Amino acid sequence: MSCSLFAHRSRLLRARSCVAPANLTIQGAGGGPNEDNVTGLLIRSTSRQWTRDSILAVDAGVHLAAIIKIFEEHLPQAVIRSRNSDTPAATPFGGDTPTNSKDSGKPKLCMVSGPFTNLELPYETAKANATYVFRNLISTFLITHPHLDHVAGFAINTAALQQTLRRKRVAALPSTIEAIKEHIFNGIIWPNLSDEGDGAVGFVSYDRLVDGGNVALGDGEGRGYIEVCDGLAVKGWSVSHGECMKHNHQGSYSSESAEPGYSPYYSRRSSRKDISSGSMDSGRSQTFLPVSEKKAYDSAAYFLRDEHTGKEILIFGDVEPDSVSLNPRTARVWQDAAAKMSAGLLTGILIECSYDDSQPDSMLFGHLTPRHLVIELGVLAKMVRDLGPHDGGRPTSPRKRKRPSNGQKLPSDETPLRRPPSRHHVRRRTRSSVSPSTPVRPESPRHMSSELPVANEDSELRAIAEEDGFNHKPSRGGNNKQTTSPLQGLHVIIIHIKDPLRDGPDIGDNILEQLQEHEAEARLGCTFAISKSGTSSWL
Repeated sequence: MSCSLFAHRSRLLRARSCVAPANLTIQGAGGGPNEDNVTGLLIRSTSRQWTRDSILAVDAGVHLAAIIKIFEEHLPQAVIRSRNSDTPAATPFGGDTPTNSKDSGKPKLCMVSGPFTNLELPYETAKANATYVFRNLISTFLITHPHLDHVAGFAINTAALQQTLRRKRVAALPSTIEAIKEHIFNGIIWPNLSDEGDGAVGFVSYDRLVDGGNVALGDGEGRGYIEVCDGLAVKGWSVSHGECMKHNHQGSYSSESAEPGYSPYYSRRSSRKDISSGSMDSGRSQTFLPVSEKKAYDSAAYFLRDEHTGKEILIFGDVEPDSVSLNPRTARVWQDAAAKMSAGLLTGILIECSYDDSQPDSMLFGHLTPRHLVIELGVLAKMVRDLGPHDGGRPTSPRKRKRPSNGQKLPSDETPLRRPPSRHHVRRRTRSSVSPSTPVRPESPRHMSSELPVANEDSELRAIAEEDGFNHKPSRGGNNKQTTSPLQGLHVIIIHIKDPLRDGPDIGDNILEQLQEHEAEARLGCTFAISKSGTSSWL
């Protein structure tokens, strides 16, 4: 890479960091069953350089192996540059100039592409530099829940913490910490490399977060948050991820959070709508277990706050729809997010969508599909609309803005987020056409309509738009004003897609298409994108 091109790229990255508070790297975008593509994220405040403790890891189903893979891809393009200059020397990587000298005045190897652009490296090989990042730059592992596809990589990678100067920090809600202690670092499944319990080695320390935030910490907009790495602070909420049996430390049930008409004695595989109406779909489970034996499995949603700008992103662990949950808790996360969205502080959401709409409710296993995700976002949209936009804490009138296409490109250095081919029309369908038990089929272009079709009375997607008042059709006279979509400008990045491992269309493209169709009907205003392993974005 030429010196001028490197300098231009560096200026571009600095310009992006001025407007985007966080840099996100996708280590693993999938939800299995491939073990090399399960949940793992790296996040860094753009107000910080690549310094010690500047990176936060969120989940680590895959971790060190993914970092090595990134370096293997981008290390050949690295250049040598003087530590005393922003301009790279002409010597490319592989030349005779030493790259691992401890003398700060001698040249260093510098990454010029990929997620670690502008990172100066002390070693020559991918595995050595990846271990350097793991040991020195990553401060904390923020874990959403203790399932293997979210913690396996971290557990195995702890063996690389020998001869380091400090313990690696694991931050999570108490139920997740207890599960990791009892079932992973227990001397049986894996040596007890933590600093608690019998035979503790001390490589890992636990930081138990408070559900809903610790109000004794922080002040103002940052009240309840705790710092997890240099420049980033976190506040967590517990959410439900299916059901578990007997182990009280793994889950919880709250009768106060259940909505009227919902019986906790039914399995989560039967929706509240079925129960309240007195009818049960013969294709769904009708389990009648006492509440004491059947509990919602705890996962988490984390708000990450950039301490320099006050901007935030919201990251979900595995989560199920409130409509089928034993303990519906996602609405309180949306309530918190709505206030941030209304104040212009929430820049993006990372959330799972494990299956496409062909997956029936009886087989969700604590996960989301496009139809459920858009309905959940509709709850957020209604809350945002009820609050109204804010300017300096004072409500203002909504501003008219053109709603961007869902295919809009997110700000990204590596164009990491996959999208299907562009279309001139967005297909729209009623709820009946995306029934949980019916696979979604493409419609003929000639059958597309410029207006939303008449929906069934029980169409939740249609109800989102109508109830919130932002789905008005233009009148023939053209005098009917369109109000601003409540989630205008919000980027929703999809993670944890489960690969069916079969021939046919890419499951990610199918999920994205369905999300866009549902959003077009609900008219939320947000954009969707599918994450891709080994890439980075600015949020």
